[in-house]
Amino acid sequence: MSERATIDVSALPDHGFGSRSVMWWATVLVILIEATVFVATITSYFYLQGNEAAWPPPDTPLPGLEWPTVNTIILLVSLLPNQFVKAAAEKMELRKVQIGMIVADLIAIGFVAVRVLEFAHLNVRWDSSAYGSITWTLLGFHTFHLVTDLFDSIVLTVLMFTRHGREPKRFVDASENCFYWYFVVLSWLPIYAVLYWAPRIL
Repeated sequence: MSERATIDVSALPDHGFGSRSVMWWATVLVILIEATVFVATITSYFYLQGNEAAWPPPDTPLPGLEWPTVNTIILLVSLLPNQFVKAAAEKMELRKVQIGMIVADLIAIGFVAVRVLEFAHLNVRWDSSAYGSITWTLLGFHTFHLVTDLFDSIVLTVLMFTRHGREPKRFVDASENCFYWYFVVLSWLPIYAVLYWAPRIL
């Protein structure tokens, strides 16, 4: 009986960044699922619009532009500390990751605070019409996945200040968390256009 060839992999690293990480692939799948939900909801928005004589309905003011525009700026600014953390995580520079994550979390908390004002200035109730329902649903979906990512980021930030923060897999977690935040930001741009500019243009 011939001997089987074997390979000693004990010296290989137990972690990896980007596509070498299982976490990266899991994040990609989550992004695909959530992007599908956003596309379906935006499609529903325009389907409902096509069945209405006026959009928004008569006597319904257009949603305010001030707070969503402020939030768009906040999200774009958040890309700077996000990229800082991602680069530091992939170099396993703990102190930079800790500082960058605190800054990123504070910016995200600021975004959520402004989002409350944004809901208050939609100028329509969620149960008043099809327009109100789809507007609240679309904004609510984005808010939900933003808040869940913020919660995850805060937990990860706390871990980075414990003994677990020096573990290579935590740096991978930080890097993939930043990767997901890009989706949070980029997914907001078409939603912002649909909710606040489409009723003014179309």
